[in-house]
Formats: sequence, structure tokens, C-alpha cells
Amino acid sequence: MKTIPENGQNHADILKEMQAYGGQDVNYKEAKTWSLVYHLNEEHTDFLKQAYGLYFSENALNPMAFKSLKRFETDVVNMTASMFHGDANAVGTITSGGTESCLLPVLTYRDMAKAKRKLPIKPEMIVPESVHVAWSKAAKYFGVKIIYAPLKEDFRVDVEAVRKLINRRTILIVGSAPSYPHGVIDPIAELSLIAQQNDIPLHVDACLGGFLLPFIEKNGVRLPEFDFRLPGVTSISADVHKYGFAAKGASTLIYRSMDYMKHQFFVHEDWPGGVFASPALLGTRPGGSFAAAWAAMHALGEDGYRENAKQIMDITQKLQTGINQIEGLAVMGKPDMSVFAYRSTDEDLNIFAVGDQLEKQGWHVDRLQRPEGLHVMVVPGHAKIIDQYLTDIEAAVQAVRKNPDLATAGNAAMYGMIAKLPFRGMIKKEVLKMMEDLYSPKGAMPMDNGENPWSVRVMAKIMQRLGKSKRVKK
Repeated sequence: MKTIPENGQNHADILKEMQAYGGQDVNYKEAKTWSLVYHLNEEHTDFLKQAYGLYFSENALNPMAFKSLKRFETDVVNMTASMFHGDANAVGTITSGGTESCLLPVLTYRDMAKAKRKLPIKPEMIVPESVHVAWSKAAKYFGVKIIYAPLKEDFRVDVEAVRKLINRRTILIVGSAPSYPHGVIDPIAELSLIAQQNDIPLHVDACLGGFLLPFIEKNGVRLPEFDFRLPGVTSISADVHKYGFAAKGASTLIYRSMDYMKHQFFVHEDWPGGVFASPALLGTRPGGSFAAAWAAMHALGEDGYRENAKQIMDITQKLQTGINQIEGLAVMGKPDMSVFAYRSTDEDLNIFAVGDQLEKQGWHVDRLQRPEGLHVMVVPGHAKIIDQYLTDIEAAVQAVRKNPDLATAGNAAMYGMIAKLPFRGMIKKEVLKMMEDLYSPKGAMPMDNGENPWSVRVMAKIMQRLGKSKRVKK
């Protein structure tokens, strides 16, 4: 479709066509996905749609015009801050998602450092190697150099390495609760002490675990402290649309006090359109996501979140036990919550080929590199497929053992090569080209003729370039 239809179409026909497009999407309602969607159940989803619909057109750009949305935001921020043991001084905003909740602290602490230190040099922030990629995006967008601290064998950041990386240009330290790849909480207490000693802000990225970890802890499980109980923690991000089970488009960013958050605000007083003020990145802020976040937190309540946390962790334990019992597989590290990865312990068993076989069974599989593994993120809906998933994993392992050549085909070959390829710039260049094609005026789809995934095309391009470079060397 290149132009707007000349004539309006029938509503029913449009919806039917849209539903047909969705038939090619991953089947999250049958719990076939391990990321992207946090689906509780159909009843809860229908309730969120109603709450969202009540404020479908409202815009939180102007809180004076829509006082209802400001009330929703204030309540969500206060409830979230309380959940993280913030005191009466805690403040924050609803954001559009985890990425915005990671972008804003970098902007805030950069500008705070400029205001306080009059920095003449490029600011730096120190993050774990396992930190979410949104922090790399933030560094690029806001001109802050990102310094990666190595991980220890348990996949948590090396605190001593962080200490040694601090210098006069450091404006921010980041820790994860938990890290997306491995599901472990960084040693936030130790980072807090370092942050205090050096008078540097410490942000905790709890976008993934923020609405689950507190309730795991309330259920009696002892977890490392990661929130405002630690005096060095200055801000926390947590997505309501993940384990808060709100509608997409709702995260939170909470600061210990206005002393920090005030550097996030944008004000332009000389615009011909009037004085403009904005608390976060977006101008227009969709009222529906505010309303659905508020509704979700009230509908579930602490008892609902605790029950979800118990069910999620029970599923997680069963999955991890089952995976560890499959010969040649093992869960990586000791995850603190429902996010984890598993790897091959047998050099003859290619974990990416196992992933390919699982996808043939209809599972949507995420892959990790450095170290290589398959990724799992548990929601309550996975309770009904535990046995099937474990059965399919075992079948996939057996298929790969019987046919080792599977490691050199499909996504297995691509991911295996990329994980080991030393020329990282080559990968970036080819993926950028893929993005150009995907978003070009031709509107290319992620599949060619329904057969060849983009990943295979990228692999072919890299192999071609690699082959040429080898011939030049010869």
C-alpha cells in the first residue's frame, strides 16, 4: 500500500484484513513466546482495553487540561516509589517504556554534572557488560561515553573493576536488577557504597524486575537489596507494562528526590506558541497507557502481584530443573528471578541448532552470545506448557546430536559465526544495511518469499565480505 485508499473502506472488512495479518505473528496467547509480550490472561487484557479506551484520546502533555491523567501518574509514581522503599521525597514520571526510562537518567545526570561541575570534557558513565542495550543508545544520543565493566563468573558486574574505572569524568554508575541476559541482580549494595564514596549518582535498571522482585521478596525469598534502602541509589526504572501487567507504553522512572529529577525537565520560554514545559522525552503522552497502568495496579493489588510472583517462580524452578536434567544442557549462573539462559555443556551439541529445532516446533526463541545460549522469560501463561517445552527441548537436543550438520545451517550457522567473529564492525555494517532495506520506501518485509529470514541474508553478506577480505590477504 503506497497511498491512502481513494475511498473509505468498511470497518468490518478492515478489521478482518488486520486480523489476517496477525496470523503470521508469534503465538503469544498459546505461551509460545519467551519475550516481547507479558500476557496475563484474556480477562485481564479485556479489562486493560476498557481502561485504556476510557482515556483513548486524552493527552498528558498538558496536566492542567487533563487533571485525571496527572492523578493517574502521581498515584502510579507514588505506589512504585513506596514499593521501592522511597520516602516522602521520592518523585518521578510515567514514561513510554523501558528505553525512555533508561535514556532519561543519562540526560538528567549529564546535565546535573554540567550544572554542578562545569565539565569541559566528555562525560562518562560506567555500566556492566550485561546492561541493557538501551544504555548504549542513550550514550550515543546524549554524547556520553559508555564504559563497560566486566562481569565475574556469576555474570554479576565486577565491583572492583567499576571502582577502578571511576575518574573525574564519571557522571553515573548503572547496575541491573536483574540483567536481561542472565537474570541476576548486580551487587547494588556494593555499588551504592562506591557511589557514595565518590559522590556519583547510581541508577538501578529494574525495568525488567521492578514489578516482580519486590513481591518475590514479600513471599519470603531472600534477595539482594537493590532499591532506595541503599543510600547510594539515586534513581530506579521499572516497567509497568512488563511484570506490572499493564498495557504497552507504560514504564516508570523514580528519583530519590527532586534534587535529581529537576535536571530532567525541559522548558522553552521563547517559543511563539507559548511557554513550553515537558517532564520527559515525549510531548504528546498517550492518556490510555497512563489509565491502563493505574488500572492494572489497582486491579491486581499486592495480593495479586504476590500470587503472580509465586506462580511465575514455581514455573521458573520447574523449567530450570527440567533443563538441567537434560544431558548436555545447563542453566547459566544462579538467576534471581524468572529470566534466565541455558547453554550447551557438550562441545558437540550446538545450542543455536537446538534453538532452530525449537522454532520448527512453533516456539519463538531468543538467542544470546558471549556466552552462547537460549533465553527464557517466564509469565504465568507458561504454566500450561512446561512439560511440552521440556519435551520439545529434549527432542531438539536429540535431533542435533543425530545430525551435527544442523549446526552449519539456518540461524545456527549465522548466530554461531557472529558470536565468534572478531570483525564486529562488519556485523554492524551489514545489520545497518538490513535496517535500511527494512525501512526503505519499498517497505520490505522481514521475510523474503516467506522462506529466507533476514538473519540468513545478513550471514550470507558477512560470509561474502569475509571471503573477499581473505582473498585480498592471500
